[in-house]
Amino acid sequence: MRLFSCQCCSRILFFENERCERCGSVLGFLSDEATLVALEPAGGDAFRRFGADDGRTYRLCANARHGVCNWLVEADGRATLCPACRHNRIIPKLSDPENRLAWGRIEDAKHRLFYTLGRLGLLDAVDTRGGREPLAFDFLCDGSSPTARRVMTGHRGGVITIAVAEADDAERERRRKAMNEPYRTLIGHFRHEVGHYFWSRLVRDGGRLESCRAVFGDDRESYRDALRRHYREGAPREWQQTHVSAYATSHPWEDFAETFAHYLHIVDTLEMAKAFAMTLAPSVDRAGEFAVRYDGDPYRAPDIHSLVKVWLPVSTALNSLNRTMGKDELYPFILSQPVIEKLGFTHALIAEATRGVRAAA
Repeated sequence: MRLFSCQCCSRILFFENERCERCGSVLGFLSDEATLVALEPAGGDAFRRFGADDGRTYRLCANARHGVCNWLVEADGRATLCPACRHNRIIPKLSDPENRLAWGRIEDAKHRLFYTLGRLGLLDAVDTRGGREPLAFDFLCDGSSPTARRVMTGHRGGVITIAVAEADDAERERRRKAMNEPYRTLIGHFRHEVGHYFWSRLVRDGGRLESCRAVFGDDRESYRDALRRHYREGAPREWQQTHVSAYATSHPWEDFAETFAHYLHIVDTLEMAKAFAMTLAPSVDRAGEFAVRYDGDPYRAPDIHSLVKVWLPVSTALNSLNRTMGKDELYPFILSQPVIEKLGFTHALIAEATRGVRAAA
């Protein structure tokens, strides 16, 4: 993620902003350019970019009326929903005001996910709207299903289910403690579950099963039996030497999804660090191990090592800053060499899948 600037008054803008607080301009996100733009009226419900004379006009996504989206669609096009909202299959019942608030938090996380997928080129490289396994989202409340009173977040056949209860900070924290997890967020759920989706599209359908198994293990092991064993026995004692999280040890599918999520964590956070021109030069670091100034584009990094050598000092600094405010570590994970190799596989997999898209761009 990065910072934006109002084309009307030059004020710094953030991804979720709907209106500039300085000049009052309506704002909209152009997904094909990955940029937030100031708008001016163009008649009816249409807008044009501030100061533009290219003849292009836009409308806000239909979900903008619910206060959950600030993305744009072409005014003369047939689409009423933006590229992120088109993937919604089930949303919460909006007659409940609490559901409206929860849906807004969920959409904030989902739109950040789509920003990242778009920057990586995955949305153009993989037909997420068609094929045998289109990407879809169900946002379900507990008790909404006749077969299960409690909704479980997960992925199956291209459909990602997010439990609306997870949008409540207190409930999500309760579940985090119950599951003995060091980290649990909405954006983390989205990044993990979409990892399962891209395993299907890039590994299974992309002819990379054997190379993936060589890194993550044999996914033909019974998934149900593996999860039962994990919840019964827990993770192996020295799991941090080989996996990024305890849950990643349960099955190769979960290992891949956890690794995919962490890859998205890293590239998105490093882009924001670059936007703030973050430079680390600790005065006590005489060896220069934590000194870093990052000017690259993490979404176009040549290899995983160029990312990790920056991510380690940046995440250490973020963890230290969090502790000064009495908060838990922001990134409570260890990247061992085997984990870095798994991240490297993910990086190479995405780079190979998006090579044509990047070349065209």
